[in-house]
Formats: sequence, structure tokens, C-alpha cells
Amino acid sequence: MTHGLRSTAFIPSPRIEPAPWFDGRDDRPHLVHVFPSFSIGGTQVRFAALATALRARFRHTVVSLDGDYGAAVLVPPCAPVRYAEPPPPTSSAAARLSLYRAELAALKPDVLVTYNWGAMEVALVNAFGGGPHVHMEDGFGPEEAVRQFTRRIWARRVALARSHVVVPSRTLQAIAIDNWRLDRRNVQHIPNGVAPQADYVTRLDSLRPNLPRGLPVVVWVGALRPEKNPLRLLRAFAPLKAHAVLLMIGEGSERNAILQEAARLQLGGRLRLLGRRTDARDLIMQSQILALSSDTEQMPFAVLEAMDAGLPVASTDVGDVREMVAVENRPFVVAPSEAALGDALRALIVDPALRASIGQANRARQRELYTLSAMAEAYGVLFDRLSARSRARSSR
Repeated sequence: MTHGLRSTAFIPSPRIEPAPWFDGRDDRPHLVHVFPSFSIGGTQVRFAALATALRARFRHTVVSLDGDYGAAVLVPPCAPVRYAEPPPPTSSAAARLSLYRAELAALKPDVLVTYNWGAMEVALVNAFGGGPHVHMEDGFGPEEAVRQFTRRIWARRVALARSHVVVPSRTLQAIAIDNWRLDRRNVQHIPNGVAPQADYVTRLDSLRPNLPRGLPVVVWVGALRPEKNPLRLLRAFAPLKAHAVLLMIGEGSERNAILQEAARLQLGGRLRLLGRRTDARDLIMQSQILALSSDTEQMPFAVLEAMDAGLPVASTDVGDVREMVAVENRPFVVAPSEAALGDALRALIVDPALRASIGQANRARQRELYTLSAMAEAYGVLFDRLSARSRARSSR
């Protein structure tokens, strides 16, 4: 994505097989997805699932503004996805806006899809003379975990005033309408969903041998960033270390702080850091409890995957987590404190029958309300409608 870049200048993403090619003879609507980063995370997990489920209806180009295409490993070869050359870094806002405008003209999307605050400049460019636009908002970074910046609220109002905004949680829907003052007719709530998974490939004991036998496994999945508050979980878990094992899946800036706090709490072999993985769901299926310690979330995929696996969830009360889980699980969605999270974990760790009954209720709720098929159909209808509008305008 450089000045003068042609629309055919694409790159293979690292560590993946070449994606199916498509060209001017492919009449499927062309969706251009602009991510702040295409590193592995919940937003990218959803994209991979949608691109696969809707592969007969749409073709996709992914632009990663930071040049990280690591989540391409999640996209199967059958999905019609290609990856645009990343933009060169520049500190000049004017240069970035000019670059984005030229690139959108070259890529010729039927529908532009942007993601989160990090792609807001691209949304702003498109707001002035661009085509149909969907902005998908999944939540906030550590800088907006407690409150939103006035400057960003105004930027969202301007950039998204004529866009279709999709959010996975009721919490975000209320923020978009009440705080950003977007037209409620243009703000759509589409809950995240997952397909059922009956079996796993990666065996937990093949990753870290000599896990203590007979102890419940508590699993945590996420980026090791301040807003995910992994240190809260370590402190909540420490009094329970004789009774369970804690697995943490993810990477990020808090890793060194986690290692230091684990040493201080003398967690020893009861804590295992497994790094960033593409098979996290396999490991969730072999655990007994999912823990969530975040200061801010909306509708985490890890919670849905744990529900499908029949696990109870011990979580801070953030975003839509309380609404997501079964009624039986809601007493274990608690205030964001080490003591409250520790109490929730303790109750689940010591009572296998309680874990089983809550897990069964969670699985039933996920399979009734939060399915991949329902999510994909809702997005498919939206993309069909907007791409038809785009093509009708182009044919005039």
C-alpha cells in the first residue's frame, strides 16, 4: 500500500498457503477489510470464520495498517482472501489520509469494512465521497478502558455519521447511540457466534508435560495487555494454587510483569504461560474453568468457545459477559476485584458437580443463541444489501 500501488500488488501472508486468486472475472462483491493489525485476536477469528462461511458470496482483500498478517494462519485456503501490501509508516496525518484515499480508489471495494479505532482515519477518508462503509467496533484499548476521550468521540461522530456500524454487544450499541450520537437506524447489534466443536487435535499434555494430575485446569485466553488485567487473575488464583493449575494463552506487553508477579506469589509449576496460539480452542476443551479478568471486554470469543466446550466461566462483570452466560453461571460474573474473582474461582474449583451443571447450561445457551450460522447470515444480509447499493450507483 504505497503511492502508485496498483490494485494487483498483493503479498502472500507469512506461514500460509497461497489464497485462492480472484480477478476481474470474479463477479462476487469485493469487500476490502482494513484492520489496525491483522495479528491474532478475536476480531480476526471472526473475520476468518465469516470469510469461510460466506465464501460463495463475497471475495475479500485484507489491509493490515501495521503490516502484521499473523492471523492469516486462521484463514483456510478455501476462503477467497488476499492480502494487500501494507502502508509505509509516516507521522504525517495529511500524508496518511492522501495515501488511504489513493489506495481505496485503486482497490475499488464494493463495500469498505473498517475495524476499531485504529482504522478510523480510513473511515474518515471514505466519509467524504466514498462508497458504502461498515465499521465494526469490538471494544477499547487500555487508554479508553475507563472513559472515552472527547476528541475520539467527535472523530467517531464525524467519520461514522453515514456509515453502518456493527457491534457485538448491547453495551457497545448503547455507547454508539448515546455517546457517539450515531443514528440508531445505522447501528446494528450482531452477536458473535461460533460453530460447535466436538473434538480437538492438540493434546494439552503434549505441550507442557508433568502437569499435576487430578487438579482442575483454569484457562485464561487473551492478549497480555493492561486492560486484560492478567495480574488480577494471578493474585486471585494465588490462594488456590494448591488446588488447581492456571494456563495463560497469549502474548503481549504484560508478560514480564506476569513473570515477576508469579515469582513473588510463588506460583511455580501451577502457572503455565503458553504464548500466542492458533489452537487455543483445543486447550479450552481440555480445561475445567475459563477465567476472565479484564477491565474492559464486549463479547469475548473465548467465553463462547468455553460455553460450547461445557465450561463454567469465572469473570469480571464487563461488557455483555453476564448476559452471554447461562443464568446458573451469573453468580460467578463478579465485581472487578481480586477478592471477588478469587471467591468465584474457589467455588468452581472445589465443586466438580457445580462445574458440570453450569457447563451444561452454558453449552445449551451458546448453541441456542450464539451460533456461527446465525452470525454469518446476519453479516451476509448486510453485505448483500450494501454491495447491491454500491453496484447500482456504479452502473448509473
